[in-house]
Amino acid sequence: MPTLTVNGRARTVAAEPDTPLLYVLRDELGLNGAKFGCGLGQCGACTVEVDGRAVLSCLTPIGVLEGRPVTTVEGLGSPEAPGPLQAAFIAENAAQCGYCIAGMVMRAHALLRENPHPGEDEIRAALRLNLCRCGTHMRILAAVRRAAGRPGPAAGGGS
Repeated sequence: MPTLTVNGRARTVAAEPDTPLLYVLRDELGLNGAKFGCGLGQCGACTVEVDGRAVLSCLTPIGVLEGRPVTTVEGLGSPEAPGPLQAAFIAENAAQCGYCIAGMVMRAHALLRENPHPGEDEIRAALRLNLCRCGTHMRILAAVRRAAGRPGPAAGGGS
């Protein structure tokens, strides 16, 4: 049985190596932050971090994760003590239905880990793979800017 390190804890799972990480997270580990949106890697709702990089968990087989840390939105904070990025999303009221938000948070977290002060174009490029059907994109962008310590988009939308 494979062992995964998820949110800092080693977890042995009863799944085949080709099982997508998304199913293991939700069905075996009870981590429901990552959502099933399309199952094809086209919506971003299932985004988590592996080795600090944003990945689509619906396309990532657990067999490639041995010895590689996986972080889910649950690993960033809790409802009682949200992490800084989660707090920024709350402060900006970035969620409407909330379905995409965990994936957005995880993709933004990976961006801010790599570049703590991204420009507007970098934020938009990082989030372009994640879809929001409710149309809260402007509030999502504002939340990432807030977490990055940026007051708002630069004139002309540049970096």
